[in-house]
Amino acid sequence: MINYGIAFNIFSFYYIFVIILVVIKTMLETSLKVLEKIEEKGYIAYIVGGFVRDYILGIESEDVDIATNATPKQIMEIFDNSVLPNEEYGAVTLYVKNSRFEVTTFRKEIRYINNRKPIEIEYINDLLEDLKRRDFKMNTLCMNKNGEIIDLLDGRTDIEHKVINTVGNSNFKFQQDSLRILRAIRFATYLNFKLSEDVKEAIINNKEALKGLSYNRKKQELEKIFVSQNAKYGVELLLELGLDEPLELYNLEKINLKSDIIGIWASLEVSSGYPFTSNEKKIIQRVKEVVNSAITNISLYKYGLYVNQVAADIMGIDKLTVTKAYEMLPITSRKSIKISSETIMNTLKRKAGPYFKDIYNDLETKILEGKLNNNEKEIKNYILENYSKGD
Repeated sequence: MINYGIAFNIFSFYYIFVIILVVIKTMLETSLKVLEKIEEKGYIAYIVGGFVRDYILGIESEDVDIATNATPKQIMEIFDNSVLPNEEYGAVTLYVKNSRFEVTTFRKEIRYINNRKPIEIEYINDLLEDLKRRDFKMNTLCMNKNGEIIDLLDGRTDIEHKVINTVGNSNFKFQQDSLRILRAIRFATYLNFKLSEDVKEAIINNKEALKGLSYNRKKQELEKIFVSQNAKYGVELLLELGLDEPLELYNLEKINLKSDIIGIWASLEVSSGYPFTSNEKKIIQRVKEVVNSAITNISLYKYGLYVNQVAADIMGIDKLTVTKAYEMLPITSRKSIKISSETIMNTLKRKAGPYFKDIYNDLETKILEGKLNNNEKEIKNYILENYSKGD
């Protein structure tokens, strides 16, 4: 007998796999045409880095990096739709057939500032020297316009062995740019690669430099780790290497990875320096409040289904149970209470006033706690018994 569930899953996997191959093939074709257009003008150019690495691994890439001996000005003369972002020193961004390309001139990075940014560079005409400035060997693979892979620093060996090594001295690389520490963890997580012992030792030696890294960049990299399908491994690496302290993640061992990114942050105690929008802060605070008390009719009514479901993830409560409880709420808003302001005034024989707020707050609580039925007659009797004495 055919197991249709298994057959469907195999078909779905095969279908997705074929789609990915088509996307990779299309992006590769577009990328090679970009190389051809640059070389038609007398320059040399290569696809370099993550796209080539992912191509070997059969993984779809979102962006393509291109290295060339053409200067940014010369690239902008070739491509009308190219731009030179202020934050990307010496890199030109262009879009071709919905694909994003970062085109960077071969260069040496002579001087860095604050363990992060190169503030002095020198354009060169040497691919190998350009590759030596990069972070990890697996990111130094290149591809020419004929689709041939060029491996000058033995990056393919690292990919085959599923290990991450820096280009050159690991301590020096992390001292140059502390963001590379988090990139190493992120790549290891995403690709399910190991960090070499040399890289691990250098990360431990230089982890305090993470304190000087902007909270925005730390948050970006951490979120990529936290939402990865292999996030548990990434968190284990962060803890193993003692990065929770310099990253100011105070209870990383208690992280809840079953929720969405807001739920993940809500399960953590972190430095106030991490940037969240006002809405994100509000949701995180509400989730924490529910987690620290309980999921009740009051919390469901006050904060809505989403906040309580996120809290349920953290608390290990079945979200379906929470959903059913929300659907069973006797009221979902103040308008659901079956008595009007006019009826309250007539019942108490009083004019409108600030007492309305106290009465409605009381009615909400009593109805949600099951101490009062949402019935006009019962509500009128309750109001007469408790509020007929006046202000």
